[in-house]
Amino acid sequence: MVDEARQAFQEESTELLTDMEEALLLLENEPDNQDAINAVFRAAHTIKGTGGVFGFDDVEAFTHIAENVLDEIRAGSIAISGDLIAVLLKSRDHMGLLVEAAVEDGKLSDEEKKNGEILVIELKNFLGIEEAKTDEKMSSADVEQVKIENTCQEWIIKLSFGENVLRDGMDPLSFLRYLTKQGDIVDISTITSRIPNIKDLDPESCFLDLVVTFQSDTSTKDDIEKVFEFVKDDCELEVVGPISRDEKNIEAIEELSDDISPLGTMLIETNIVNNGDLENILSEQEKIRKSQDIAIPKLGEMLVKKGIVEKNIVDAALNKQEVNKRKAASRQLRVDADKLDELINLVGELVISGATTNVLAQKSGDRNLLETVSSMSHLVEEIRDSALRLRMVQIGETFNRFQRVVRDVSRDLGKDIRLELNGGETELDKMVVEKIGDPLMHLVRNAMDHGIEVSEEREKNNKETYGTLKLNAYHDSGSIVIQVIDDGRGLDADKIFAKAIEKGIIDKSASLTEKEIFRLIFEAGFSTAAEITNLSGRGVGMDVVKKNIESLRGNVDVDSVTGEGTTINIRLPLTLAIIDGFLVEVDESTYVIPLDMVEECIELNEEGQELTVQNNYVNLRGKVLPIMHLRTVFESSSETTKRENIVVVQVAGQTAGLVVDELLGEFQTVIKPLGKIFQNLECISGSTILGSGDVAAILDVPGLVQKATRQIAGINPRHLHSDKPMTQVTLH
Repeated sequence: MVDEARQAFQEESTELLTDMEEALLLLENEPDNQDAINAVFRAAHTIKGTGGVFGFDDVEAFTHIAENVLDEIRAGSIAISGDLIAVLLKSRDHMGLLVEAAVEDGKLSDEEKKNGEILVIELKNFLGIEEAKTDEKMSSADVEQVKIENTCQEWIIKLSFGENVLRDGMDPLSFLRYLTKQGDIVDISTITSRIPNIKDLDPESCFLDLVVTFQSDTSTKDDIEKVFEFVKDDCELEVVGPISRDEKNIEAIEELSDDISPLGTMLIETNIVNNGDLENILSEQEKIRKSQDIAIPKLGEMLVKKGIVEKNIVDAALNKQEVNKRKAASRQLRVDADKLDELINLVGELVISGATTNVLAQKSGDRNLLETVSSMSHLVEEIRDSALRLRMVQIGETFNRFQRVVRDVSRDLGKDIRLELNGGETELDKMVVEKIGDPLMHLVRNAMDHGIEVSEEREKNNKETYGTLKLNAYHDSGSIVIQVIDDGRGLDADKIFAKAIEKGIIDKSASLTEKEIFRLIFEAGFSTAAEITNLSGRGVGMDVVKKNIESLRGNVDVDSVTGEGTTINIRLPLTLAIIDGFLVEVDESTYVIPLDMVEECIELNEEGQELTVQNNYVNLRGKVLPIMHLRTVFESSSETTKRENIVVVQVAGQTAGLVVDELLGEFQTVIKPLGKIFQNLECISGSTILGSGDVAAILDVPGLVQKATRQIAGINPRHLHSDKPMTQVTLH
């Protein structure tokens, strides 16, 4: 259980450190962003507090120094600069190392320890930059605040630990020991009403109820509550502070609903502030925003400054907001990824069993059975969709990691590069997100090193002095498209072609389109870099990128304009588990086409059959439709059937037709990976098990479409044969 508690601490710390990094990167561009400053401080404060509860002294000691610097930043005593952000980012990384070492009972290497010591010195240097405020410089409000802080305040803390606290590896006394670092525990009394009879007493259950009298010069209610934050879900906590004249207003705020409401709304609902005063303050905020390029004072600060509301009332309202946020977060449930994978596998087996049941029901012809099976199939489909949604996550978290990468790499390269993120809310399978991180990392670093020029070169070419790198994500035809776009120098097709010949990748006589030439950058050992850098130039990496993407049943393509930039398009399936498929038959073999890629189905008449064999394309409503005979692709030896059909598919804006013998209809497809023997098969991306127990191959539609398109390159639509109209088949 202790290990589980430590793991939970590590997971929480990882999330907090991620938030801290994002906020620090935001502060570099918006140094007056108070929300970002508070977010960084909260992250450090929480990690320090929780580390102290667990007795992780190294985590607590280092984070305390960083927290002091952040506290001075909040107070306005230390100005935010690029050097400060750099040190804080390094401190954030070191905190991550300390947390990992503490949780795993490990130790830092000598180099890591030395780096930590250097960071401590750098942080302390920042603490010595600004002199502390003297009484002469303080305003009357500051002096009054100091008086309040120097007055010893008494708090009553009521604690009721849950029965499972000990089983979860928590030591209630460790929280009290950590509390003494903020002040003095004057008295502790116990309440025994929950303790059962000795016969029913379970030694692993906790029935500890305490009333603690606590004194502190500086602690606030929020500080005390944060001591018990790590066990907040397993205990009931009530902190009662000094009684003030505003107690009734505070009680009114605490009795509000659990909705996360804005500060102004909360104050109006409790009749503490009237609409007129609030509108005047909001109007004043808007004037400041329009007239001055400075941080806008917060609503609570302005209400206190104007004397409309007391500070403790604003604090109580903000605390209520925070409590409501925690309650909302507590409704979320963390599930182990392995358990989720097991659920998806079981759902997959359920889909296969359902298909088998459907086949048997069709053979029986029993109407009641058919109706029941139809209803069951509908429920299985809903279960499948719900299970897959559990594994869908937004790609924004992956995108956000690159903010730090772009910042650090651009500085190393001496380039001014800005990152733009779009489509972060786009969802896809968690397994895909985990595996796409490394290929994206290589593409981003490659674009920054090879693609984007230095400021002087960009200025000579009448471009902005700073380069722009974009990461986009969006859904298209049942897939997700991820784009890595830079506005750099672009790819030189002639240079790539010459280098490919030099490397022996292609023959001198090869005739390639520009797109095919661009794809050569993904060949093993290919590189046009004049010199090797820490980032690229060795001719390794891009081929691995392609292999990793293809292992996810995806594909990668390149578009580029010399002097304007390069766009790399990655197309991936939304999920690796279960899809809706469309069954077709070719020479008594069954194949599956992902249904999201199917546009329509067309019957091919005898005259059309002859023309397609001759030309590899048909006239589809005045447009060239390249086609691919699956009989030819799979080298079928039997004779062509009298009646054939074309399944029109679309991928990445390209349309093609697949000629098949028979259309069998829709089918819920559980994707089974190919074995090692079959991994290099062309035109096949996976397999599935049919209701009859037979195995069907899943077609690699993107590969087939590209192949069909290349076959008719150069065909002019005006030279089309006047084929007879084709019969369209509607899908159900």
